[in-house]
Amino acid sequence: MVFKFSLFVAQFLFKMKKIEHIGIAVKNIESSNHLFASLFGKKHYKTESVASEGVMTSFFECGPNKIELLQATSEDSPIAKFIEKKGEGIHHIAFAVDDIEAEIERLTKEGFKMIHEKPKKGADNKLIAFLHPKSTNGVLIELCQDIHD
Repeated sequence: MVFKFSLFVAQFLFKMKKIEHIGIAVKNIESSNHLFASLFGKKHYKTESVASEGVMTSFFECGPNKIELLQATSEDSPIAKFIEKKGEGIHHIAFAVDDIEAEIERLTKEGFKMIHEKPKKGADNKLIAFLHPKSTNGVLIELCQDIHD
């Protein structure tokens, strides 16, 4: 009975609220901005460099969803390695969470492997942490929590 109650409570305390954005690795952010602006019928709303991840990002709103374009800023960045191995395309799916540290702890206890065991500052005023794709059927999952000033 305690186990069922714990699962019931956990579904309300710890949850991924929604898809926050889909990340797409690109070789050239300028030409990709033009391509996606034509596709969505509107321009990107923000570009931002994230030095810790070695990327330049560009964000588009598409209805209630966001698309994040990611261009490597160095040859040894995760995006550069991804493009070299797999080419341009979907890189990750990001989920919004209320408490990223609690989610990391919960997911680790569930047996998921984390790339980041502690959240770090990411683009778009977020704390982020990635799950290793080896523990998520090959899908790179990002957790995102809004940073509140």
